[in-house]
Amino acid sequence: MDTIFSRNKEEHPEPIKAEVKGQLPTWLQGILLRNGPGMHTIGDTKYNHWFDGLALLHSFTFKNGEVYYRSKYLRSDTYNYNIEANRIVVSEFGTMAYPDPCKNIFAKAFSYLSHTIPEFTDNCLINIMKTGDDFYATSETNFVRKINPQTLETLEKVDYSKYVAVNLATSHPHYDSAGNVLNMGTSIVDKGKTKYILFKIPPSVPEKEKKKPCFKNLEVVCSIPSRSLLHPSYYHSFGITENYIIFIEQPFKLDIVKMATAYIRGVNWASCLAYHKEDKTWFHFIDKKTKKEVSTKFYADAMVLFHHINAYEEDGHIIFDIIAYTDNSLYNMFYLKNLTKDFEEKNKLTSVPTSKRFVVPLQYDKDAEVGSNLVTLPSTATAVKEKDGSIYCQPEILCEGIELPRINYDYNSKKYKYVFATQVQWSPVPTKVQLTFTESGTVFVAHKSNLSSCIVLTCIVRSDPKEAPFLLVLDAKTFQELGRATVDVEMHLDLHGMFIPEKDLKTETE
Repeated sequence: MDTIFSRNKEEHPEPIKAEVKGQLPTWLQGILLRNGPGMHTIGDTKYNHWFDGLALLHSFTFKNGEVYYRSKYLRSDTYNYNIEANRIVVSEFGTMAYPDPCKNIFAKAFSYLSHTIPEFTDNCLINIMKTGDDFYATSETNFVRKINPQTLETLEKVDYSKYVAVNLATSHPHYDSAGNVLNMGTSIVDKGKTKYILFKIPPSVPEKEKKKPCFKNLEVVCSIPSRSLLHPSYYHSFGITENYIIFIEQPFKLDIVKMATAYIRGVNWASCLAYHKEDKTWFHFIDKKTKKEVSTKFYADAMVLFHHINAYEEDGHIIFDIIAYTDNSLYNMFYLKNLTKDFEEKNKLTSVPTSKRFVVPLQYDKDAEVGSNLVTLPSTATAVKEKDGSIYCQPEILCEGIELPRINYDYNSKKYKYVFATQVQWSPVPTKVQLTFTESGTVFVAHKSNLSSCIVLTCIVRSDPKEAPFLLVLDAKTFQELGRATVDVEMHLDLHGMFIPEKDLKTETE
């Protein structure tokens, strides 16, 4: 059935002037750049999952009170191969592609079996990453694609694995005050080990290497051994504080043996992920200075999480906020066969997204009694000492029913007050006060010279293609509408993105 999720979207590579109503802030100058799946049918073939669709970039350019919209498909190798063949020929996570029956299927199958981990797609459809002066479309594989944020042109392809031994990497990197990009990736069965690697990409390169990309100077900060050689944890993001990296090893795991044989067994890679509800969730804290992990073992009950919200330190504790689920039903809900017009009635989540705050005492009385709560901050979160010296953590519940969280990134790794997120329709009444507005993904923008002036940008996309989509501009404090920019195109539902201030955009001569 044709729905807003499955309909192929037309690209609009030339700027379209939007109709602006209301009053946009005069300081709002730059580009809102977002990324998400836009094409799910190629020839007679269809992707199985919404997250598999070909990446469609789109942008809103703000210039002197006017807004211009454009969109363009990422010209990845995956896009080019598929369009040339007029069929899906490159596998995605939820869709396994098979060779033309007229070609040698045995040679194709052998090529898959000759590698433990097959080469992944470069269909970078999830997020946008800034590295130095450049911008990249990203996904969760080892590939990123450089793009021009002004024209949406696709530029060179970068393979992380040429610079660091990772097969997968997150689409949610962090940025430190020095301009470095911090990210994590999984190294699968490399030299007999499977580990999670934290790496740093510098903002620039030495003058004598000016023509070489930042990735040439990529540095491995540290690595964390996986608790299982053949069953590493899936993760979509991680957290940082002033002094620590936070990595959560959840019992939502990838089966490497199943993954290596998926093609020959005729199943997709997503079927190789499994949630082990009987297992624990382990918290890892890496000291940025020593690059060593805190020796105390901290754990919580089994859960599935995709997004960290923020984290900070206070009086010897690490406080980190995440959105968690009690199962993995979220991914299954987005198979296109489930996303019919009545999917809300048929495919409700069996787990509500819950914003949880964990309070972890790094400094505590080593002589504390077994069973005692080591948290000394005012919170309902607990951290209980176990007989073996490990610490069992239970969270404070902040609210339920929100996803895709964003914060003012100036407060990343600092104590903060506000989260901006999408409220999902199946949520119960929240337990904390929150302002709400129906939205499909948010970006927070602060006026750097006047931090009291902040806005939220969010794309509003309607299920009925006859209703024009628009960009909504909200006052971040009151959530009052300041203005909207309406575009007469069918806009796609996206996933993530960023606002790029005008000062960060290269001129045509650069």
